[in-house]
Amino acid sequence: MMRVLVCGFEHETNTFAVSKADWAAFNRGDSFPAFIEGQAMLDSMEGVNLPVGGFIDAARQKGWELVPGLWCGATPSAHITEDAFERISAAIVERAQRGEFEAIYVDFHGAGVAEHVNDVEGEVLVRLRREIGYDIPIVASLDLHANVTAEMLTQADAMVGFRTYPHVDMAKTGALAAELLERRRARGIREKMAYRRLPFLISTNSQSTLMSPAKAHFELLVELDRKYGTVSSFLMGFAAADFPECAPMVMSYGDRAEFALDELYRAVSEPDQWRLQHVYLPDDAVDRALRLAETSGRPVVVADTQDNPSGGADGNTTGMLHALLRNKAGERYPKKVAVGMIYDPKAAEAAARAGVGATIELDVGASVRTFTGEPSEPPVTARFSVVSLSDGRIALEGPMMTGFITKLGQCALLETDGVYVIVASGKMQVLDRAQIRMMGLVPEELKVIVIKSANHFRADFSRLVRDVETDILIAKSPGPKAVDPGDYRWKHILPSTRLRP
Repeated sequence: MMRVLVCGFEHETNTFAVSKADWAAFNRGDSFPAFIEGQAMLDSMEGVNLPVGGFIDAARQKGWELVPGLWCGATPSAHITEDAFERISAAIVERAQRGEFEAIYVDFHGAGVAEHVNDVEGEVLVRLRREIGYDIPIVASLDLHANVTAEMLTQADAMVGFRTYPHVDMAKTGALAAELLERRRARGIREKMAYRRLPFLISTNSQSTLMSPAKAHFELLVELDRKYGTVSSFLMGFAAADFPECAPMVMSYGDRAEFALDELYRAVSEPDQWRLQHVYLPDDAVDRALRLAETSGRPVVVADTQDNPSGGADGNTTGMLHALLRNKAGERYPKKVAVGMIYDPKAAEAAARAGVGATIELDVGASVRTFTGEPSEPPVTARFSVVSLSDGRIALEGPMMTGFITKLGQCALLETDGVYVIVASGKMQVLDRAQIRMMGLVPEELKVIVIKSANHFRADFSRLVRDVETDILIAKSPGPKAVDPGDYRWKHILPSTRLRP
């Protein structure tokens, strides 16, 4: 029986965003489980579609004894504060100092940046190695958007990333990490590793594995692993972290890793395939959505992707709401148009105080500093009807994060000029129709739904629309998360890395 220390530390850092991840952010539990440690962590993560859940299930099937560490994650944002990083890393190291294990598994994101540390995951691994040396293996799971660094490659015995975006295979990735650990244990030494960075950044909006080109590349990856006996990853990177090693990477473990890597790199490194297509400005997105709704018997979905909370934004800009009202979407389809979730605790509390059925004057949303340094549009000031209220707790039902219970605090469904607006007290992208249903709306009966997300929503919302190629629109409204990484004002990225394919 092997004893394995289990830990997790997840954050995706947009260094161009404004709001930072402090210690409280890792304890809120709004769109990630709150900080948890000890046996309670193992018990609560079992069976959950997170990497740590998949690792726990696989390890128990193998008969391993699990040594509980801790797990924490925070909604993507600007930098992790120094205080939060030092607390979390110290807690992980303290668990390692206790010993009583033969291996370590860490559930990382892979794109963490702190106020004082560019490479969060690499630094945690370095600190672990100072305590345990290099004889004890460390394996890690990574998000598909990891920016893998040289330090991470050096310090970890093996790492493996998600193969889907939306990330419906998170638990499966944890199980793959367990497979890598089992292979490492059987050999007694590290497996051969091959890796190579791509020379350009890829927009997250080009990365969905439900569509080409990513879909075909991950199918190829699986074929190559079968052919060569390898465990490979294509980490498409998080192109919003301004540090030198921000870039996509392919990597592979196994005796024939270089062969799998060669074929995979040739396929993914052709640049033209990754170029952005069909991105709409707010008014154009609304106009097209309204026209499509005329003939579609199903809703049209518009992704307000530059204010995506999963990309480091706060989810509180109003550009798309202004566009809906400006283009009289609510007059065209009264109470059949919805936008959300807008992060606005003050508006949600004001609606709760007024009560369902009340009509109140509100400022909804905020003007924030965008990635260009310019402010986004001002709040929407209007008379709103309070349609429904919620405590923000709902069990997700879609393919991603199934069963996870959100803790979004006071939420309210407001209506003005025929447009529904969902406001929440917690930050979370809309990736599950349950987030709309909790407000009393029936997503299937709406004509146009504007949501703050980039790609994760496709896991559940693709089943809602008539045609995923035509009836899902990407809007480019001012916000902290650029659709095109070439639009950021980079300072530290390597000169050899192209900002666009």
